[in-house]
Amino acid sequence: MGGVTQSPSSLWFSSNPSKRWGEIFFLLYTPFWLTLCLGIIVPYKLYESFGKLEYLLLGLISTVPSFMIPVFVVGKVDRDICWRDRYWVKASLWTIIFSYVGNYFWTHYFFTVLGASYTFPSWKMNDVPHTTFLLTHVCFLFYHVVSNITLRRLRHAVADLPDSIQFVTEASWILALSYFLAYLETIAISNVRGNTTKFANHVVFTTIIVGKFPYYSFVDRASMYKVGCLFYAIYFIVSFPMFLRIDENPDRDSWDLSRVAIDALGSAMLVTIILDLWRIFLGPIVPVVDTKMCIRPGLPWFSGHAAES
Repeated sequence: MGGVTQSPSSLWFSSNPSKRWGEIFFLLYTPFWLTLCLGIIVPYKLYESFGKLEYLLLGLISTVPSFMIPVFVVGKVDRDICWRDRYWVKASLWTIIFSYVGNYFWTHYFFTVLGASYTFPSWKMNDVPHTTFLLTHVCFLFYHVVSNITLRRLRHAVADLPDSIQFVTEASWILALSYFLAYLETIAISNVRGNTTKFANHVVFTTIIVGKFPYYSFVDRASMYKVGCLFYAIYFIVSFPMFLRIDENPDRDSWDLSRVAIDALGSAMLVTIILDLWRIFLGPIVPVVDTKMCIRPGLPWFSGHAAES
């Protein structure tokens, strides 16, 4: 990685050398954790012998090298740059914040609006497995780098068109890519298999179990694929254009870490607002237990909210 170079005039990668190096690194890192999880652990069903510790170690092994490798294998373009000014540091901080909010808060929308559930053994924070916090980080890094390079290429392609057409074209691509990645992630670990199980309060549902990984389930797989993926895509409809802005034009607009953190928090707040508006006005996409919980005002993870429903 230290010797990776790319033409500054590339239509795909950033003209900012540090950002270009960071994007290439995150792309090259993706096959490691993706192969570990979906190429080894899941197809060979190694997870069947996993307990809480093994799942936590899986998350750490998948995620920690994304921080450690660029610390010790410093790109040539980053050697004369202070660590806090390197793009990979800024991108990692933005993703840490955004993915943390997504797991801690938005996962509960998956439970109450989409009818999803995790059942694998894990230490949890706010009833969300620690493993998902870790794996979401590297997953979102990959998604956002893909968004960066495709949006940059698209902007070059439509640069000579009227501003209104540029806006519509870019917005359409963001919507399409967001839905595609949300759908791809959902279906990548899915293989249809029916199962009747107790969901809560001794109410029995016919649940669709993820065949390749049986500890992530949906009340209704078809609804999740068609509508739930659109709900999930809201994350990226907001985040993709926001993330692209980081150090995209460093000569005119260089970002420091405080700005990166504020931007990530602002993006997360906007996603939260949109998700909660969906919950209030559209409600759940499936008949989950005690649907009143999904249409009452207030956030679904607040203490006592479910008990009052």
